Order: sequence, then structure tokens, then C-alpha cells
Amino acid sequence: MLIDSHCHLDFPDFAAELDEVIARARAAGIDGMLTIGTKLSEAEKVIGIAEKFPNVWASVGVHPHEAASEPGEDTARLVELARHPKVVGIGETGLDFFYEHSPRERQEICFRAHIAAARETGLPVIVHTRDADADTERVLAEEMEKGAFTGLIHCFTSGPELAVFALNLGLYISFSGIVTFKSAATLKETARSVPLDRILVETDAPYLAPVPMRGKRNEPAFVSHTAAVVAGLKDIPVAALGRATTENFFRLFSKAAFK
Repeated sequence: MLIDSHCHLDFPDFAAELDEVIARARAAGIDGMLTIGTKLSEAEKVIGIAEKFPNVWASVGVHPHEAASEPGEDTARLVELARHPKVVGIGETGLDFFYEHSPRERQEICFRAHIAAARETGLPVIVHTRDADADTERVLAEEMEKGAFTGLIHCFTSGPELAVFALNLGLYISFSGIVTFKSAATLKETARSVPLDRILVETDAPYLAPVPMRGKRNEPAFVSHTAAVVAGLKDIPVAALGRATTENFFRLFSKAAFK
């Protein structure tokens, strides 16, 4: 049993064959998927996909790339959307200082608004961070002082310091296909060190296809390859990694439930 804890099933890459993508995932032993919101203006589309398929859930949020053009500071709207029974998380949100498609100040405003929504709803916040470790730590620490919230760092690619910081805050760490890359030696060491009860796996599909699927469009079925690598790094059977990450998913995304 595996859960793809982060994919983008609403993206145009899947529009022509979404039913087939879901079917391939289930044939590969992927029992659930969380499709992630990146724009509030398209939240209904993301939620609609979750409504259509059993054991597919949704999140609502504004990706930091979209912070300049979307109302990501609208905590009330996030809370309203989160009332839908298939919405189980807030985000993705966070800071991306690699591309800086949106001003840093705007990204931070939206990040804090999403955390406020997570705190109000009790749903976990899904954090994106790239080239912004220090500021991500600062925002998370300051917001945790205002009141507790749950969440995870998705598609973790940062150094071990951020992993330790996030774990100490009670957050979870999710690994994508990047952990399968030969160049990811430091990330592999981080995966070894993260406690088994705080790990999730994801695809971030349609991006970041894992080895041996690199060069192809990623899809939820491929999360099995990432799980196999993480299990090897933890020196446990893949089935044990699958059980642990599935339990972790439902502990964190407690609103989600199998049908």
C-alpha cells in the first residue's frame, strides 16, 4: 500500500488521459493520491478531480510562483474552501527564492496566511521551499509561536539542518523522485536520518520522474520507485516502508479516509 502524497492531477499534462493515469496508479499499488492546489482561481477544478475519484483528495492553496497574481493572502477564502469534505490540506505554499516568480515579500505574506488557515482549520500546511531555508525556518518558528499547526515540507531537497528544524517543530518530511537521483547523496543521507514515523513519499507529478523513469512525464504510479529507494536507504522491506508512510499520511492528513 502506498499513497502519493503530492501530485498535480489538474495540470494539462494529464487532461487527455486522467482516467488512465488513475488506473495505472491503482494497478501499481498506489491506493490513494493527494492532488495539490496551486491557484485559488482553479481550486474548484482541483476539488472536482477529488470528487470524481474515490481515494483521491485535494488541497487548496497558492504556490509561491503564483503569489503575485493570486489572492494567496485570503485566509478566509482558504478556510471556506477547506470545508469541502475532500479537501484535506492547505497549500502548497511557501518560499521559492530560486526562480522568484513572485516578490519575496509577497510570498511571505501568502505563506503566513496559509499557516493561519491551517491553524484555524486544523488541516496540515503543505510547504514548498527552495533556496530559502533560513527564511522558511524563520517564518515557521514565528508562526508556531502564535499557535500550533501541523504540516510537512514537501519534495524535500534542503540540507539536514532544515530537516532537523522541521522535525523538531513536529512537521513531516516528504521525499520525491529526486531522492533516487545519483547526484542526491546528501538528500539520501537525510532520508536515512528522518524517523520512519515522519516520512511521506510523493511524485510531484508531472515533474521529477524518479529513476528509472527519468525523462518521462511523471505520474502517481511512479511513486513506487521512490518508495523502493527510500526503503533501501532505511534498510527495511518496501512493504514496511509502504505501511509506515501510509500510516503517516493518514495521521497527518487526518481528514482523509478510504472509501
